[in-house]
Amino acid sequence: MAIRRDVPERGPERLGEILSRLFAARGWGRRQGRLHLEKAWAEAAGPEFAAHSRPAALRRGVLEVIVDNAVLLQELAHFHKRRLLEQLRRQLPGTPLTDLRFRAGVLE
Repeated sequence: MAIRRDVPERGPERLGEILSRLFAARGWGRRQGRLHLEKAWAEAAGPEFAAHSRPAALRRGVLEVIVDNAVLLQELAHFHKRRLLEQLRRQLPGTPLTDLRFRAGVLE
């Protein structure tokens, strides 16, 4: 009986590779990233602003933040945007963050 040499033998897999596939299949990596983003926002915004806002989406380097109060939205956009963006960039060094956009909405 001949042994097939063209099929490589599969040995034990690395645990990191197995966990990576599992995280991707279950969507856990996205949830972890989301929690990390929410924590960074809460720290940058502080308790007063964080209670009335939350990060909604990060697309192409732009973080969209939902704010439940129109007056606070204006304050964040005009007076705190630069500071918040700088703090978020420091807290999320591996995340490309180019801008913040604020929009009115209902917090869930």
